[in-house]
Amino acid sequence: MQITTLSSELQKKLIAIVKSYPHVANIVHSIHADGGRALLVGGAVRDLLLDLPLKDLDIEVHGLSVDALEAILKNFGNVSTVGKSFGVLRLHGLDIDWSLPRADSAGRKPQVTIDQNMPLKDAFRRRDATMNAMGIDLVTYQLVDPFNGQKDIQQKLLRAPDAALFVEDPLRFYRIMQFIGRFGFKPDAQLNTVCATMNLENISTERIADEFEKLLLKSKQPSLGIRWLDEIGRLKELLPELYVLKNTEQELAWHPEGDVFEHSMQALDAAAAIECENNEQRLILLYTALCHDVGKAVTTAIIDGRITSRLHEVKGVPIAKNLLQRMTKKVDLIDTVLKLVRYHMAPGMYVQGGARLSTYKKLADNLAPHTNLKMLANLAYADIRGRNPARGTPLTDDIPIIDQFIAKANEAQVLYAKEAPVLQGRDVIEYIKPGPEMGKLLASAYEIQLEEGIKDKDELKKRVLKR
Repeated sequence: MQITTLSSELQKKLIAIVKSYPHVANIVHSIHADGGRALLVGGAVRDLLLDLPLKDLDIEVHGLSVDALEAILKNFGNVSTVGKSFGVLRLHGLDIDWSLPRADSAGRKPQVTIDQNMPLKDAFRRRDATMNAMGIDLVTYQLVDPFNGQKDIQQKLLRAPDAALFVEDPLRFYRIMQFIGRFGFKPDAQLNTVCATMNLENISTERIADEFEKLLLKSKQPSLGIRWLDEIGRLKELLPELYVLKNTEQELAWHPEGDVFEHSMQALDAAAAIECENNEQRLILLYTALCHDVGKAVTTAIIDGRITSRLHEVKGVPIAKNLLQRMTKKVDLIDTVLKLVRYHMAPGMYVQGGARLSTYKKLADNLAPHTNLKMLANLAYADIRGRNPARGTPLTDDIPIIDQFIAKANEAQVLYAKEAPVLQGRDVIEYIKPGPEMGKLLASAYEIQLEEGIKDKDELKKRVLKR
């Protein structure tokens, strides 16, 4: 088992991180004084070695019972014992898991056996990858690395500490998928073989969604995770709506990158490079880039010697919905993505067709309240950049036609939100009762407002009441 001392630079960095959490250093020394050993484990160790920000700390305690650990933690505040039966405790106000080594049986409802004296190698053996199967003693600052995880990080390699244990938790399959995208690491031959054949039944959509979100939100090249599913022969089984795009050809004059799957992967990576206001907006953009062209699988045909996919943006909506419902449970997110899929062709068409400002306003109304023209423009950037004939990565070019779309949307003052209706129900309630007829009247007024640019409330009222 590899045991090395961290460099002085890494020690200083880790000490500073530990000091940023209240009580942790004192808790660690109390554990040590009582004969226990506290080790930083999991992703935090990996991220420290990769010089990435440490966000979540997990500390595994060896040599003490769960009751003894609880007694120590109580000296520093209130203790949450919700996870005590799993050997996990938390100190209120401190976002850290304090856990004991345990062995879990296979299945959705595993039997948990806590073993305070479990050898470190056996404790780390149950981790998903060797890069996460390391620990740092928080007193001696020794790196405990029983499966050569540090070397695998240096070689950008994903390996299972124990292939037989790996398959007991099918969620590990999806974790490997998102690790590939996040870190650009490649699984070794054994792990690929294991993942190609392991049983993936009985995983909740919620847990799968968590891993897809990590893939999309934390990766510079999220397509690597999706491409891996294809490489090991599981794309057709898991994401058939994307698999069929591998055999959906495109007109080379418009899509020199090749088939629709290649285009979708490039568009996904191009979307990952676009700055968004927040993670919610980023997730919407990435999901839309992933599935914006799924309708081409059912609309592609050769007409007059050219490959076309007429109305694929319309036909793609129900297909995208089926795909998304297996990847996420967020109904609002799905609804927003479907809106963007439906209208993703509009930016280029509007500019090329010289659309009037009123047309931009109507489009903003169609997208509201789910999303806006800025998000649609971002999708268009990703769509057009996903056409690199070199394959594998997207273009990074400026896209003047989408810049023009944004300029027009700004001119219409609807880039970020629809134009507010001038006429409200309170303005016509003396003439018509609330209900469907009032709704029709207000919709008619809004249509006139957008089409003719009328902002005078009295004029709008006069116009619609005449109808």
